[in-house]
Amino acid sequence: MWGMIATWRMAHDGVLAAKELLEKKGSVKDAVETAIKEVEDYPFYKSVGYGGLPNERGIVEMDAAFMDGDTFKIGAVAGIVDVANPISVARRLSDEKFNSFRVGQGATEYAMLAGFERKNMLTERAKKIWEKRVEEIAATNLDPYDGHDTVGVVALDAHKSMAAGTSSSGLFMKKQGRVGDSPLSGSGFYVDSAIGGAAATGLGEDLMKGCLSYEIVRLMGEGLSPQAACDRAVYGFEAQLKKRYGKAGAFSLIALDKEGAWGVATNVAFTFSVATADQEPTIYMANPGSDQTTVITPITQEWLDAYEKRIKAPV
Repeated sequence: MWGMIATWRMAHDGVLAAKELLEKKGSVKDAVETAIKEVEDYPFYKSVGYGGLPNERGIVEMDAAFMDGDTFKIGAVAGIVDVANPISVARRLSDEKFNSFRVGQGATEYAMLAGFERKNMLTERAKKIWEKRVEEIAATNLDPYDGHDTVGVVALDAHKSMAAGTSSSGLFMKKQGRVGDSPLSGSGFYVDSAIGGAAATGLGEDLMKGCLSYEIVRLMGEGLSPQAACDRAVYGFEAQLKKRYGKAGAFSLIALDKEGAWGVATNVAFTFSVATADQEPTIYMANPGSDQTTVITPITQEWLDAYEKRIKAPV
């Protein structure tokens, strides 16, 4: 028995790479890191790793986290720069007893001293997009903020171990030093090998108000299926947030339990990738349905072709 679920279409190639490890009874920790590194390394994904869109000053500040569901070890970085794979740094930090969450210059210096690959993460393509947005803001007073898609992965291996990881370059044009939910335990991710795990993507400022990843795991621990737990946590909190805060940003959550069953809930159109021992790797589209439920349908080849054309279109 093994399984993996990941946020967004962009994670699918990573899921395929991790599938090979899981099929061979490899480590779930290796599988999660492998899946996320695939996304971090691909230059056309604008919200993660190399090619990620920068902050207001044109600097790509990245956040990442890693959690071991067997031991509850957590490692995380926030505002790290010039490092090829933040998820690998986060995983290494999860083995540290102290100082396992590093931010800004401290995170970058740790990665440099530990021998992680240094890399300018701002591609020419991302720089052009940033320059265009700066001009638009100056000319039209356009809202600068756009894009907050995190790659989040939850996985189970044949040894019944689970792990979770996240990686993001955060909100496009964010203020320097801004951190979203992605590296925060309980908000961006949470996993317990005795129950299951969850991960989030969306507007971090709203996601961290609800600690939804932990809430989904808690509900699964009370006996709810991953799908029922996602629906109850996400739609229940969205209703509360709109009532008490006045609005709710976009957020989507994925979950996987210790048996390999999965679930998803979202308040926007949301794609995700799943592969299990019983199911071929598949990309799905999720949408909020009626009565606080989620509608899930497989993605068509036509949609995939249009997606690839769109993300690679000239700037």
